[in-house]
Amino acid sequence: MAKELTKEEVESIKADVVVDARGQSCPGPMLEAKKALGSKVKPGQVLELLSSDHGTRHDLDTMCSRSGGRWEYIGYYDVGGYDRHFVKKVK
Repeated sequence: MAKELTKEEVESIKADVVVDARGQSCPGPMLEAKKALGSKVKPGQVLELLSSDHGTRHDLDTMCSRSGGRWEYIGYYDVGGYDRHFVKKVK
């Protein structure tokens, strides 16, 4: 299950790449995240995905858990109207 982060936890995360997928419905945010993780984010870096589709919480968590250890879903923060999701590229 996706972990909801606290404001303090979010403030301690430094995103290396930010992708804005607000306004897109599924599968848009997932495709944007996968594209960025495959081409823009280097191992050890963190992707921040902005999404107004609340289904992204579950879908992103599932995608990372099925990635064979390539990606780690850190969690999300509900800003009000959209979520900030954080994914670390492990390898």
